[in-house]
Amino acid sequence: MSGVARQGEDGPGKDMWYVYIIRSLTSDNQEYTGSTSNFRQRLADHNAGKSRHTAKYVPWELLWYCAFPEKMRAIEFEKYLKSHSGRAFATKRLTKGATHQPAGATRVPDPPPTLVPD
Repeated sequence: MSGVARQGEDGPGKDMWYVYIIRSLTSDNQEYTGSTSNFRQRLADHNAGKSRHTAKYVPWELLWYCAFPEKMRAIEFEKYLKSHSGRAFATKRLTKGATHQPAGATRVPDPPPTLVPD
């Protein structure tokens, strides 16, 4: 993840922690929120079926992520996003407009407004 500092406030050489939201490519209504210090490996694990919570909905795509310099802050934010109000916040502010398009699908544009004569 280019552009993201790798050193957190936990001390020299400590990795950043990431909170992320992923969505299943096979089931649009399945999303998962998690945290990790190695997002690329964690997403690969999700897509390899190594997590029992996400295995039956593989593959997954990234909807949103955020880096934290402290592990505890990341875990606290993950916990918040999994709460009722946190899910509402994520839907409204973090993943709004993130829609999945199946492979090979093209979006059908909205029809132009109908003009009604006066």
